[in-house]
Amino acid sequence: MHPFTYTRAASTREALAAGRRGGRYIAGGTTLVDLMRDGVEQPDTVIDISTLPLDEIRAAERGGLRLGALVTMAQAAAHPKVRTLFPVVSQALELSASAQLRNMATIGGNIMQRTRCTYFRDITAACNKRDPGSGCAARDGYNRTHAILGTSTDCVATHPSDAAVAFTALGASVHLLGPDGERHLPFADFLLRPGNTPHHEQALQRGELITGLEIPALPRPLASGYLKVRDRQSYEFALTSAAVALHVRRGVIRGAKVAAGGVGTVPWKLPAVEDHLIGERPSAALWKAAAQKAADGARPLAHNRFKVELLKRTVERQLRIVGGHA
Repeated sequence: MHPFTYTRAASTREALAAGRRGGRYIAGGTTLVDLMRDGVEQPDTVIDISTLPLDEIRAAERGGLRLGALVTMAQAAAHPKVRTLFPVVSQALELSASAQLRNMATIGGNIMQRTRCTYFRDITAACNKRDPGSGCAARDGYNRTHAILGTSTDCVATHPSDAAVAFTALGASVHLLGPDGERHLPFADFLLRPGNTPHHEQALQRGELITGLEIPALPRPLASGYLKVRDRQSYEFALTSAAVALHVRRGVIRGAKVAAGGVGTVPWKLPAVEDHLIGERPSAALWKAAAQKAADGARPLAHNRFKVELLKRTVERQLRIVGGHA
């Protein structure tokens, strides 16, 4: 392991100062420590922010919900307001990792986690995300689990977070604190598609700290849920997943929020699916027709063409579960 300096921040001001000098923030450490052990990450300074006062879950404006960045995945999943208002978030968190990891990993760390692409984590393999300009071994390698949406010639790695799919669907925002003050970013703008700079993964400025996520108030009644398809039922990343939230009033769909995971280089919002649903009455035929639009623009590789049909089926199944007519 590359030698590094460890420091514990006693305040957000102290953390920001160290971050501006190039230090890397760490809380639960469930991702960064592994990457450091494997030689993928080699920070000179690690800043422990685990004692900062960023672990509160509270009501936001007009019925939304604010999750502090240091709330653990387990705490968020079990919180009554999360379970009642946004079950899609609870379900996504509970289907993530193992119970032990959920007790350690934080919400802020979860959305910052890096890809599980085998070639990214193998420091002997070419990877533009890890070593810009070195190439992408996944494109011509064994790429069964890789992305079919949002890919580029430089990167086909998927984003691994389940919770991020739910946050994308719900239109959450990320709250940031940096040397120049506070700012908010729509979650869909926070995680970056690879393009020709796959090593730039988040829209963060130097030294910025995630302080929380905010889920906006959505029209009620709201039914929501998360469906994850994976190779095994325990501690496995998604081949495909679907986060769905529907507002149905007087038998008509007035609002639809849909996103997919396991198939995109970032959690993938599905506006074509949403648009197809608005103004319609729930039915099995509607779910099927809407889901056919889920893979619009997909560019599968040699070993993951199956993901196109699997994505459509996953979205259709979750629409049926959340909206009825299952």
